[in-house]
Amino acid sequence: MICFPAIDLRGGKAVRLLKGSFGHETVYDDDPLDRAHAFEAAGASWVHVVDLDGARSGAGANRDTIGRLSKALRIPIQVGGGIRTEADAAELLEELGVARIILGTAAVEHPELVETLCRRYPGQVAVGLDGHGADVAVRGWEEASGSDLFDLSATFDALGVAALIVTEIGVDGTMQGPAIDQLSRVLAVTSVDVIASGGVGTLADLKALRDVRVGTAGVPRRLAGVIVGRAIYESRFTVQQAVAACSE
Repeated sequence: MICFPAIDLRGGKAVRLLKGSFGHETVYDDDPLDRAHAFEAAGASWVHVVDLDGARSGAGANRDTIGRLSKALRIPIQVGGGIRTEADAAELLEELGVARIILGTAAVEHPELVETLCRRYPGQVAVGLDGHGADVAVRGWEEASGSDLFDLSATFDALGVAALIVTEIGVDGTMQGPAIDQLSRVLAVTSVDVIASGGVGTLADLKALRDVRVGTAGVPRRLAGVIVGRAIYESRFTVQQAVAACSE
């Protein structure tokens, strides 16, 4: 299971939100590049980046910062937030050198765009599904989509998506533990790799996610990765410890 340390961007700074609320923001770094270099030096094999301004408005407000991160690091980054068009995808993947993009709102509202981009950029397109339980939210988690998380997860099987990134909004940023039941249900309805996001607060949480198994026929399905943010920023554990816990 891959550990993805996270950098959430707002106004060019590295921040974290509580349960996705823009009114509950903590700024951790004025220059996210310093944090990204620290993640790389600590042994991370990927960095997860979210453009919070873009997720909310649909505009790529932090593209310059994303480009700096992509060009300065030796490890790949995946980026989500505000990617709503083919032009957005082309800018990130072709011009800025991002390794993988994550479509959230656009994937929910326009799955045909996901299919088009998967054909154009095979292996480089993921889908982010963010839910209050089974209710999927969009536009920076501020609007309900009316879609069911588990039904929607199953629809992406045939489109060539590289991964589904599943976040339980109710635990995101709380460090109170991940939504393992929710993640297990998603694993059971899709053949796409699933990356967990939200709620991790301890190394025990990481090990619990690593040990999730679904299915009995053949090789049971496991989570492909986990995104970790606030727990690292608040020194609950180090990136080195997280990487080790995910790979044991």
